[in-house]
Amino acid sequence: MKPIKVGLIGLGKLGTAMLTHWDQQRQSIGLYHPNRTKAEQCVQNYQSSYLLKEEDLSEVDVLILALPAMEVIPFISRLKLQSNMKHSPFLINMATNLPTNKIITEFPFLKVHGIKYMGHAKDLLEHGNGLFISETVLPPIIEEFYQFIGKIIIDSENCLKEVNKLATYFSLKTAIHLENEFTKRGLSPEYLKRALTSLAPEVIRSYSEGSLGHFAKEIVKEIKEENEENM
Repeated sequence: MKPIKVGLIGLGKLGTAMLTHWDQQRQSIGLYHPNRTKAEQCVQNYQSSYLLKEEDLSEVDVLILALPAMEVIPFISRLKLQSNMKHSPFLINMATNLPTNKIITEFPFLKVHGIKYMGHAKDLLEHGNGLFISETVLPPIIEEFYQFIGKIIIDSENCLKEVNKLATYFSLKTAIHLENEFTKRGLSPEYLKRALTSLAPEVIRSYSEGSLGHFAKEIVKEIKEENEENM
């Protein structure tokens, strides 16, 4: 079976995180950036990558668009893909704030799928094992390629936006509450920074993994008792 040709458009935080793990798995992937120098520098850092020129983009099998939402549709327009072309790539929309149906409506003759990452790009970069959401069953060649960096769940893109918003809202609410409490108690800004960058993130990670220590478990018990009293 002929190996598929995959192209990655977008070398920002998410694109770099995915590329890092694909490269570790020796998955060949072409890179494109309008700034050719940036693309060339990136290719030098990843052994399994190669440079894609603009004229090469319509020849690949899968184009992963890891672009900001406002850049996706203009980029697809510049590709000038036609409905009568013998070969056109699958296009993967990864922009959280751009509904894939909007692209499909704009370009009904193209093969478009949405694959949205649930989480923070830094976490994907450091740990791999990402969680991705797609509204449609994906062609095997796409699903197999993403299995190298995590798993895909079939669900609504709106669900992903809701999860991201809830997590972001309560994370920031906690950070602001910590900041206010440390200030009120006259604690050092250096201690606050340590609490925000190390203590709080690791406590949350341990809680999610079920690996809290005795001290933290006692606090969980205290919080649950307070919640029960307030109900």
